[in-house]
Amino acid sequence: MIRRPAHAGTFYAGTLYKLREQVDNCFKHELGPGRIPIVSRENCKNIVSLICPHAGYIYSGPIAAHAYDKLAKDGKPDTVVIIGPNHTGYGSGVSIATSGVWQTPLGDVEIDSELAHQICKNSEHADIDDLGHRFEHSIEVQLPFLQYLYDINFKLVPISVMMQNIEVSRDLGKAVANAILGKNVIMIASTDLTHYQNSTHAWRNDKKIIDAILGLDENAVYDNVREYDISMCGYGPVSVVLIASKFLEASNAQLLKYATSGDITGDHSHVVGYASFSITRNTLNLN
Repeated sequence: MIRRPAHAGTFYAGTLYKLREQVDNCFKHELGPGRIPIVSRENCKNIVSLICPHAGYIYSGPIAAHAYDKLAKDGKPDTVVIIGPNHTGYGSGVSIATSGVWQTPLGDVEIDSELAHQICKNSEHADIDDLGHRFEHSIEVQLPFLQYLYDINFKLVPISVMMQNIEVSRDLGKAVANAILGKNVIMIASTDLTHYQNSTHAWRNDKKIIDAILGLDENAVYDNVREYDISMCGYGPVSVVLIASKFLEASNAQLLKYATSGDITGDHSHVVGYASFSITRNTLNLN
């Protein structure tokens, strides 16, 4: 089965040449790392997981590039488990695609069928389901960055989460962690932060989420989303990754970059917040 790109030409450029140029520009952007990454071909050493935004590249691409710059230095994963929120309402509460390839203008990425099935087997809530992925962008937009670094020499497990409650996050976090334990696999949680507030309000709320992530505290993520009505779209996937990362002995989270759409457009009255993080097994500085 080929999962064809649903958002090429909208969230990101629709042709190979234009997309490579666009990702280049995300890395070189003034809000990005400011450089093209040098990619280590060794297995990943310290990075357990990343948290990345998933808006159109012109808005959040430079912020996401910080996470991929960090990953490039750390090494090359064999498989990437990408967990994103389900914005569409299609499919299962937790949808895992378990076979075939995902296509972007940069090529086809094979699903790690064995690992995907193992995660499903470990979880009480996950279902084998392609419908939840058909029109969803939160996972798709991460792939060109990974392909830019590693071509098609990695595999994928895509997990789309519609049921974003703490019980599901705990179940799925443990299921993923047990499945990838001892393997050269990293996780990516795909999320944007506050939606359509002014920059001051967005930062006030986003700072609470940032502090919770830096504390590796999934309970604080949920508590703040609920108490302050924070319009973060991927609090469930972030919590899954925090839970799994701690199970895999992660001890440090680092905020790599925070910005808003207003930093791109100049309109600070209605912004979306974006942040990228790395979560590692120790505090080794890879800059």
